[in-house]
Amino acid sequence: MSASRVHSHQQHLWTSLAVILRVFCSGGREKSERRSTWVFFVRLEQYWNEAKTIDKLPDKVVLQIFSYLSHREICRLARTCRKWRMIAYDSRLWKCVSLRPEMSGLHVSSLEALLALISIRFGPSLRYIELPIELITHTVLYELGSKCPNLTHMLLDFSTAMQLHDFNELQGFPTKLRYMCICLSEVIFMEGFMRKIYSFINGLEVLHLIGTYEKISEEEEEIYEVINIHKMKSATPNLRIVNLYGINFVDDSHVEAFSSNCIQLECLAVNYCAKVTGSSLRILFQRCRKMRCLLAQQTGLLSEHVQAVEWEKTQLQELDITGTDLTSDCLTDLLTRVPALRWLSAGQQDGFNDSVLRAFADKGNARSLMALDLDRCESLSEDGLYKFLLRFGPQLRGLVLSGIPHVTDQLWTGTLPSLRQVKILVMGMSEGCCPKISQKVLVDQLVDCIAQNCSQLERLELRWDPETLRYSDKSQKAIDTLRVRCLRLKCLVLSDGKYYETVKANFERADRTTVVRTTTNCRVSNCYLLSCYQDLLFN
Repeated sequence: MSASRVHSHQQHLWTSLAVILRVFCSGGREKSERRSTWVFFVRLEQYWNEAKTIDKLPDKVVLQIFSYLSHREICRLARTCRKWRMIAYDSRLWKCVSLRPEMSGLHVSSLEALLALISIRFGPSLRYIELPIELITHTVLYELGSKCPNLTHMLLDFSTAMQLHDFNELQGFPTKLRYMCICLSEVIFMEGFMRKIYSFINGLEVLHLIGTYEKISEEEEEIYEVINIHKMKSATPNLRIVNLYGINFVDDSHVEAFSSNCIQLECLAVNYCAKVTGSSLRILFQRCRKMRCLLAQQTGLLSEHVQAVEWEKTQLQELDITGTDLTSDCLTDLLTRVPALRWLSAGQQDGFNDSVLRAFADKGNARSLMALDLDRCESLSEDGLYKFLLRFGPQLRGLVLSGIPHVTDQLWTGTLPSLRQVKILVMGMSEGCCPKISQKVLVDQLVDCIAQNCSQLERLELRWDPETLRYSDKSQKAIDTLRVRCLRLKCLVLSDGKYYETVKANFERADRTTVVRTTTNCRVSNCYLLSCYQDLLFN
């Protein structure tokens, strides 16, 4: 390889390392991880001062450097020289692999190439793998089961499938899976495949079944039950977390099926499963005594079914009923009977008014509350919210009060001194979600108040559109204060406009290029504060 090409790849490597260092040391990771990363880069600088050229760095140092890069960048650097090629193919760099081109940029051209990778490059080091439909064959799954004994996490993407491979000859499958995610197709029935793997997945603890909610058209189409959940529950008795996301055929009978065999269940998520009405919730909590998290966003919950549950006997701590249209009486009954709710998302509820909030504060157990989402609850008054936040604000770690027209910067300025422990804040109104408000928002004073009172802040979103925000030529001072005082800030989301460009330029000058984002590409919520957040992640 020519010297100019080697130099080009080395320059690319050092540029990537500089970006990584800025992300890690600007609050993008946990404190202990940032410290260890900083120590590594200090040692790397010492090696560099002694070696003078990257070619003389020890292999273990180069391997550590490569571990901070994406697989796509590692493959690019493997073309530099033989030494880097050998290091790039080290199985320790390939513990978590995504072979879905739209996600990772990696594409395997043939099954033969993938089988060679499994035996040569992945091997016992592989812990996590994502496979697209064209690579899900009985040969590949058998090789993963025999050559990758430590594989514990697997994602199988059938979402674009029009026809399945033949699995009649499937004789092996990974047996140590703890986490499995299956992206379902609209028209392909999975029973032939699932019947072959039931005997291998009885150790599963986390199951994700991802439906086609986002692909549903407005025209009514025939709904197919493409996977037999009633049979699956018998093969997975050790499930702790079940996520049924956007599956159009899932109803209360499927919820009851999981409750009958999965007594270890701790978290059930049925977000965007419109046929779930809550008729099986009573028996679910009676059977699964460890249930502490129920996520039922945009479902068809009925008030009479919710009120029939013996909430006072449950261990429920985390609840999402966003967009479920429950009555005020039902909400009051629910919030005053749950023993110790620590995470509540009740957005888009017309019935959530001041009387419900007052009952929750006085008769319920709000002393444990640490995360609250009341997005678009327009029935709440400014005075009711003010009193609640003054009383319970000091214990909150996450607060979402967006989409409420009368909640402006004046309310926030008065309550922010009580929110000193908050890590997540969402405020303002998205364009089009509510009528335009005539009152402008003095964003400079608001940002300065946030910086002075919320030093623990990690994620902040201001949803006001650019026309509503009012700022001066001296806004840089308020932005500087926010950047300097809120050192843990990982994400700042703003509507695209002139103020967004101003804030982004300020953070970029301080080498914090990944913090400021637009509402078009990013949304902030309290989901980061869920106790099982890491297990609920799916791609």
